[in-house]
Amino acid sequence: MKLLHIDSSVLGPHSVSRQVSAAIVDRLRQATPQLDIVYRDLTQTPLAHLSGPHLAAAQGAPAPAELGPDLAASAAVLNEFLDADIVVIGAPMYNFTIPSQLKAWIDRVMAAGKTFKYGANGPEGLAGGKRVIVAISRGGYYGAGTPAAALEHLETYLRGVLAFMGITNPEFIIADGIQVGPEHREKSLANALHAATTLHAA
Repeated sequence: MKLLHIDSSVLGPHSVSRQVSAAIVDRLRQATPQLDIVYRDLTQTPLAHLSGPHLAAAQGAPAPAELGPDLAASAAVLNEFLDADIVVIGAPMYNFTIPSQLKAWIDRVMAAGKTFKYGANGPEGLAGGKRVIVAISRGGYYGAGTPAAALEHLETYLRGVLAFMGITNPEFIIADGIQVGPEHREKSLANALHAATTLHAA
């Protein structure tokens, strides 16, 4: 069984989403010692944002030589995603949505003919069957019914993107209010880590 672990926070060891995503992976590793884990840190090895030549190459146009490394990176991250049985994503909220580093990764794995296709009945996801677990950290409170709920474009976006690829049951472990104050941060992190360490293994 293969697990792909993605981190996207720029805060390194100070990141809540990184701590929680690591706890999720540790929990699954302990439950399945033979787990084959691939780790990708999107801040240490960032992907370039999509360009016109990249999109043209994806449609079959000749690619300029300088685009070679970018196309190789696209193929690598897409294959990592396709090969994974489990995907764990660390996703902090930046300005009400996902980090640009994570968006660049999503732009590479949202691949027509690989993770989705269009048919007579509209779009069809091709990546169903994967277990996806997302560790979310948010500075404030954005849950349903909160005053800032309308600004929540992190969890809602990821749910939509994953569903488009056929992953309709993603799991979310959320640490909210981490910038409200030290006590809020400590409590929220503790609750998220507890949820990660008690996650069902199968």
